[in-house]
Amino acid sequence: MHPPGFRSFLLLASSLLFAGLSAVPQSFSPSLRSWPGAACRLSRAESERRCRAPGQPPGAALCHGRGRCDCGVCICHVTEPGMFFGPLCECHEWVCETYDGSTCAGTCHCGRCKCDNSDGSGLVYGKFCECDDRECVDDETEEICGGHGKCYCGNCYCKAGWHGDKCEFQCDITPWESKRRCTSPDGKICSNRGTCVCGECTCHDVDPTGDWGDIHGDTCECDERDCRAVYDRYSDDFCSGHGQCNCGRCDCKAGWYGKKCEHPQSCTLSAEESIRKCQGSSDLPCSGRGKCECGKCTCYPPGDRRVYGKTCECDDRRCEDLDGVVCGGHGTCSCGRCVCERGWFGKLCQHPRKCNMTEEQSKNLCESADGILCSGKGSCHCGKCICSAEEWYISGEFCDCDDRDCDKHDGLICTGNGICSCGNCECWDGWNGNACEIWLGSEYP
Repeated sequence: MHPPGFRSFLLLASSLLFAGLSAVPQSFSPSLRSWPGAACRLSRAESERRCRAPGQPPGAALCHGRGRCDCGVCICHVTEPGMFFGPLCECHEWVCETYDGSTCAGTCHCGRCKCDNSDGSGLVYGKFCECDDRECVDDETEEICGGHGKCYCGNCYCKAGWHGDKCEFQCDITPWESKRRCTSPDGKICSNRGTCVCGECTCHDVDPTGDWGDIHGDTCECDERDCRAVYDRYSDDFCSGHGQCNCGRCDCKAGWYGKKCEHPQSCTLSAEESIRKCQGSSDLPCSGRGKCECGKCTCYPPGDRRVYGKTCECDDRRCEDLDGVVCGGHGTCSCGRCVCERGWFGKLCQHPRKCNMTEEQSKNLCESADGILCSGKGSCHCGKCICSAEEWYISGEFCDCDDRDCDKHDGLICTGNGICSCGNCECWDGWNGNACEIWLGSEYP
């Protein structure tokens, strides 16, 4: 009779022996045979049941089709370049999919990546263990993204007002102001083509090798790829070679039309004759407010009835102030000029002829910060400055602005597509750029 400790030892040894039969060589005789070469003590059905994956019906592949069943034990095939293993030959050391040129960034175990999270942080994850959020930990504070953002797959996504690889820097402007500066004319942040950081857009340039990227502009509103018939990052074939790309839109040469200037135009006029007809008495074709095609002007913006005339010479937008009020509400607009009602005068009918204040009260309202009346460049009427007509470029509440400071394009201040407001162009709807030279509205007709 054996002592209890000896019986425990025998049970433990039997368990270890059975667990070790998951991948045994063909020369090994399983313990379910009485001796090598003896008949199996299991029925064939029971033997095959033990070699099938759980839940598989009779007749299904034994040992996952990667080995043979010997008396209820799978003898796995050993082949190059790898081998099968596991109690039912379910594992293969080469089945982990590749990522970034390598097989699993962690340890490949039975077809699945096991990530190295020995510290229990769980910061390494992903199908290939490709995400390592330890990259987001701030070295100084030891917080994820400095406590000012969220980490996704090793990259910090900062809260409004913060930026940096680990959200360690704070913007010197409010989140609202940052968003306002990054909002493109179509109301999208950086035109959905860039990232807004403290009020400045960093465009997602698809061709970073050039000095001027395919995507550019203060709010990434320009996409030069739209000017190419077939996009090729190494090609300069803009507008089919028959036009100039202007912020992603083609301005076709005479004799060509189409979104990419791909269609030749049948016109009996020469290019010079066409331009001369579109020019009229203006220095520019279509008064700089339209497109000349075969001697006829198409005024911009398309469909805007405020710009009209044979050569687009009439622009009723010039009758509007910055708030869009026509002739100050005291007159009507005729071909870009205000016709004032009785009792009102001025370029925008903004001055009443009668005044209900004393001359001293009026002068006090016309004095600038330095105490000079209308900056010495105009006269005062009823508390408002009337700037000198001889110096057409003088403007502003106190005649303190010089419209010559506004950007020009084709010789026109604000390209004729906006109002110069104290040195800065305030563009009309659909136009953008420092000189309002970029059309971002609907397609050209």
